Formats: sequence, structure tokens, C-alpha cells
Amino acid sequence: MHRQDEPRCNHGPLRIFTGNAHPALAKGIAESINTPVSEASVGRFKCGEVSIVINESVRDCDVFIVQPTSNGGLGPQEHLMELLIMIDATRRSAANRITAVIPYFGYARQSAKEQSRTPITAKLVTDMLQVAGANRVMTVELHAPQIQGFASYPVDNLYCLPLLAKEIELIMTDRSLTADDMVVVSPDVGGAKRAAALAKKLCAPLAIFSKQRRRPTQSAELDLVGEVEGKTCIIIDDVADTTQTVCDAADTLIAKGAKTVIGTVVHGVFSDPACETIMKSAIEVLIVTDTIPLDEKVLRCPKLRVIRIAPLLGDAIKRVHEGTSLSELFEFPRKDEISASRIG
Repeated sequence: MHRQDEPRCNHGPLRIFTGNAHPALAKGIAESINTPVSEASVGRFKCGEVSIVINESVRDCDVFIVQPTSNGGLGPQEHLMELLIMIDATRRSAANRITAVIPYFGYARQSAKEQSRTPITAKLVTDMLQVAGANRVMTVELHAPQIQGFASYPVDNLYCLPLLAKEIELIMTDRSLTADDMVVVSPDVGGAKRAAALAKKLCAPLAIFSKQRRRPTQSAELDLVGEVEGKTCIIIDDVADTTQTVCDAADTLIAKGAKTVIGTVVHGVFSDPACETIMKSAIEVLIVTDTIPLDEKVLRCPKLRVIRIAPLLGDAIKRVHEGTSLSELFEFPRKDEISASRIG
């Protein structure tokens, strides 16, 4: 039965489900839009296969399944399989529309054939989601935006650059620093566009690292284009896995005369020993969103400063459900909104 006193949109009543990847995020999203997380049993058979039971009616409902394919908990393969089977279960239960909410879209780093006999896993995952029954995908900061073109269904790629920019502005205000005191740094050439966008928002100059191997027998060297001496450097990247790239860049910046280094990343994968690498590096603070569960990482790495992504995703889900525009989400949020969304 449908719940009473709930608005009914074109795609039916709203339902939010979650697997085991990040239930705390799903709960935060649901709370931000004043709706409960729907009941589902997500477990395992004795043989290890995923067992899914949807415990309430989803007939003619607008279903959103929150499940990042993160490396925490059961691992990315298990989380992806849970998501696919949950989509299949809700499709076979006559849901009107199914949106896979994947804050961290795994397998996106192989989005093109870089050499012979390698897969394009990003395309594979988008195809698997469609076969399972997804009508739409919502994600945060795709590693490669062209992945949106792999799908024949809508893919909403949410940008959290305004969230990161506002958090940096708060840090600068606390330290009585201006845009003239900082430099935005891209740790590699591939992230130059992202860094340029942040630099524009902060009205700050830009510096870019370029990794070059001058001779086959030599290790790659980091070359820096831009002035950083005496500046507070803001390194920005989308995914931090081993964190070696960001940490090496921070150490090089300090060696070149930077005053201090603040790191910002969207997705904190933080595979071991990433926390130890961060603690040993020159990074003073590393700002990261909670698209991936980070509770255990925060305990091991006090340098982490985590921003909640649930309000952004909750607002986006509400707008998609009601059929309104998502573009307003990419404008700068108010300072009080960011202060309320900060974890630590």
C-alpha cells in the first residue's frame, strides 16, 4: 500500500533504498528530504551469493537506490552486485522508475583503451545497470565526464566544486587570508580543467604539475608551472586512492617555497596505507566529501576534514522526483548551509 499524505508525482510516490555500501549516507539523504529509508533485506546466502528481498510495495513508485561502489565494507564487486540485484528486484516489483544513486561511480578509471587488450570498464558498468533495469543514474563528480555518453539513459553528474570552494573560503576567512595569498594547484595535467574551475571560483591563480620521464632509465619527475613561493597552495583532485600523487605534489610545493598546503578531493578511496601516507606528507588539511564511508579513516588520519554530501544528493533526488531543474545546485551555497553540512 502507498503511504498516506505524500505528494504523488508523475513517476509515483518516492522510495529510497540502500544496500550495505553506505547506509549512513542513505539515512542522511532521507532525513534531508523528510522521508524514511524504505525496508529491504540485503544479505547473503550460505554460498556467498547476494540475497535481496524488498520488504514493502514499490508498485508504480519512483525508486532511488543509494549505493556507492566503494572499497569499504564488502568491497566494490560486492557493492556493485548488490546494486544490480536491487535494481532487478524493484523492476520485477513493478516500480514506475528506478534511479541508481551512485555517489562514487566505481570502475570509471578505465574509460578508454589506453593500450591493447584492456577493457573499458566504465562502459561495461553503464551497460550492466541498464540491463538490470535502471532508468536513470545519479552520481557525483565522474572521473571522466564522457562516461555520460556511454549510457542511453540520463546520467546526472552532480558537481560538488561549490561545496569544496566554500569550505576553502571558510578556512581562508578563519586565517585572515585573501585570494592573493593562495594558489590552486592541479597535481597532474589531466586535472587542469577542474583546478582552473576552482581557481576561477576563488579568484586565485593556477599552478599545474606535469609528470615527465626524460630518459627511459630514470623515474618520472614532477615539473611545476606557476608561482607558489610564500603562498597557501590548494591541491584539488577527484579521486584519492593511494594518495601518492597528492602527497608527492604537496611535498614538492613545500620544497619550492609554499607556505602551507591544503588538499581537496571529492572521493576518498584511501586504500592502505593512504592514511599513513597523508600523515607523513606536507599536507596540513585534506578536505574530502563522504561519498565513501570514512569513519574509520578519520580516526586513523586527523588531517581529514569531511564534508557531508547528503544534503546535495537529497536536494537532487527531490528535484528529479518533482521534475524540476538541477542546475541551481551548482551555484555557490550560502555559508550557513556549508557550516551545517560540515562533519569535522
